[in-house]
Amino acid sequence: MTNQFWGLDLGGTKIEGVILTSTNQPEPILRLRTPTEADRGYNHVIGQIKTLVEQMENTVGNRPNKIGICTPGVIDPQTNRLKNCNATCLNGQTLAQDIEAALALEIYTSNDANCFALAESRLGAAQGSPTVFGVIIGSGVGGGIVVNGTALYGGQGISGEWGHNTLDPNGPNCYCGRRGCVETILAGPFLEKFYENLSGKNLSLPEINKLAETGKDLHAVSTINRLIEQFGRGIANVINIVDPHTIVLGGGVSNIESLYTKGVQETAKYVFNHQLDTKIVQNKLGDSAGVFGAAMLVA
Repeated sequence: MTNQFWGLDLGGTKIEGVILTSTNQPEPILRLRTPTEADRGYNHVIGQIKTLVEQMENTVGNRPNKIGICTPGVIDPQTNRLKNCNATCLNGQTLAQDIEAALALEIYTSNDANCFALAESRLGAAQGSPTVFGVIIGSGVGGGIVVNGTALYGGQGISGEWGHNTLDPNGPNCYCGRRGCVETILAGPFLEKFYENLSGKNLSLPEINKLAETGKDLHAVSTINRLIEQFGRGIANVINIVDPHTIVLGGGVSNIESLYTKGVQETAKYVFNHQLDTKIVQNKLGDSAGVFGAAMLVA
């Protein structure tokens, strides 16, 4: 079991387990998945985690002393309970303690954005950068900060949560109870809704972006231009506070290529510097980043 790093990525639809032999090479010796089935309740999710770990143990023939777990929310440092989780049956639960009790193992947890940033800083697009801001822009918007290979959590466990900074006070309502959060402007479903409100057509974001690239659909062009402008404003706020060496983008929206050209140019307008030195790059690890980052929590 020497030099084995075990990690789990607890998602809303699936739980993935991985075993790495190195935190410098993304070459797992094992990857297994099982459905989360969160609709069957919290205790069932704990059971699914236990079953997956037992399958991993049986496959490799040994048992770890500790496991890192990537969670869809954060552990509140004041209460030790999970919060801000889109798998709502997990909110308010003492997840880490309950998994430790079920597995009789030491557990280390961090949220999906932190695990994403950690993996990309060590194995992916931001290797060698002292300070990394990892951004996930998909169905929601999150972020994680890594400094010298270590994730920052903060006093409330919300470091990097730029998705709930206010970008437009008159913008759409957010599930958090406020209006105009970054998430309600940049997340994929909100971009699709913005286009639908303009055009009356219900299209996916990749379809909208493809139309925008042709220049023939003015509603699509307006949607992507708005994304670029608001991305620049939102990410510049992060740069002005954290000043990361590299920003890595993940999630479905990160596949829009103009973010790395026009988006960078737009960001430069709002940075408190005479030029933008921060690298803004697309992720390299894709869907593997969360589970790889979880394994690195125990490295």
